[in-house]
Amino acid sequence: MSKVWSNRFDGSLNPFIEEFNASISFDKKLILEDIDCSIAHAKMLSKTKVLTSHESLQIVKGLETIKDDFLEGKFSPQAPSEDIHYCIEEKLINLIGETGKKLHTGRSRNDQVGTDIRLWLRKNIDNIDLLLLHLQKSLFFIAESNLYTLIPGYTHMQRAQPLSLAHHFLAYLEMFQRDRERLNEVRARVNISPLGAAALAGTKIKIDRYFTAEELGFDNVYKNSIDAVSDRDFCIEFVSTSSLIMSHLSRLSEEIIMWVTDEFSFAKLTDKCATGSSLMPQKKNPDVPELIRGKTGRVYGHLQSLLTIIKGVPLSYNKDFQEDKEPIFDIVVTISSCLKAMTILLNEGIEFNVEKLMESVNNDFSNATDLADYLVSKKVPFRKAYQIVGDIVKYCITKDILFKDLRLEEFQTFHSEFKEDIFENLHPMNVVKSRNSLGGTGFDQVKIELIKWKKKLLI
Repeated sequence: MSKVWSNRFDGSLNPFIEEFNASISFDKKLILEDIDCSIAHAKMLSKTKVLTSHESLQIVKGLETIKDDFLEGKFSPQAPSEDIHYCIEEKLINLIGETGKKLHTGRSRNDQVGTDIRLWLRKNIDNIDLLLLHLQKSLFFIAESNLYTLIPGYTHMQRAQPLSLAHHFLAYLEMFQRDRERLNEVRARVNISPLGAAALAGTKIKIDRYFTAEELGFDNVYKNSIDAVSDRDFCIEFVSTSSLIMSHLSRLSEEIIMWVTDEFSFAKLTDKCATGSSLMPQKKNPDVPELIRGKTGRVYGHLQSLLTIIKGVPLSYNKDFQEDKEPIFDIVVTISSCLKAMTILLNEGIEFNVEKLMESVNNDFSNATDLADYLVSKKVPFRKAYQIVGDIVKYCITKDILFKDLRLEEFQTFHSEFKEDIFENLHPMNVVKSRNSLGGTGFDQVKIELIKWKKKLLI
């Protein structure tokens, strides 16, 4: 079958240019969405009397047959069709005859593809949100079972203060919750119908845009036909949100990679989520978090690609927009696989070395702030207390000892307010327990957060 636009041209298209122009190799992913879009359009044309009810029914039945054939593996979109839209139209005409040629009345591939990609993205946003929920539940279960497990907290990658491991993982729960909220906001802007904008100026054909919007589950319609076919903000918003999700996955991955090193030994990988070396028999490699960390750059690259595409295109539709689909398709696959992999890793791929963690918080100066706070409780000004503790730290370093190794008499050489209870105050469990300010790592505060999250996640 000749190209739909071929009557305008005298010569044939160069074969390479034909292949270069074609998008069927990747936009075939939109086949189900394109069929649903066309069914809604056909029903609308019947409602507005542009098509007879018989013609509309014929088209709808033909499109449903094509859908069934595709789902059963009897139909596979491919070249020489230029794109998925023309491929389905061609298939429909072959199936039902001349009536199939009436389907495209009152629309363009410009508003058609805009509708298809929104339908596809809406569905996949919902799937990603569900995967984020599963990940959050995995994080919650680790937190719930490690309330009293302590881990060194870091700033500038230097030991800072001891934390509840539960508190540490709840931080990631908060991050991924913001990601879900952003996804929900993106979904709202995705869920606006451009169908009926036609090529760019609307149409003189009698149409009902609100009808097709409702049929396809859209919340609203674009109010400007030019904006409707040229808007790709929602694509960039989705990719931007995906980039943030990947950044959070990458941060968690980086920590896991560090935790399972011999140098940290805070955790170990199980055989279910690790691989070995082809040369070094002793190795157990953290491939999952490393791949997630690497794939983050891939998603960032797609964001830059889309931003660059958009910046230079004049209104309205331009062929440049053909390049928005492959990044979106790839990101959905990438982010979905990364979320699944991280969830599996948390569920069955990592075991924490509780003894090593406790040893770590017992053998450093991360309770120094608590030493200063102790003096503050004795009415010593904080800045003076801070300087006193700095002197004590220097003293301990010269002696190669820790605060717990000091005698009370040694403490009192720095300030007379030090009493016997200082040793109890400096114990890591008590240090963490005392951090009961709102949002702090204190056990009572973390318990409150665990209850909140259990309710929010419907666990």
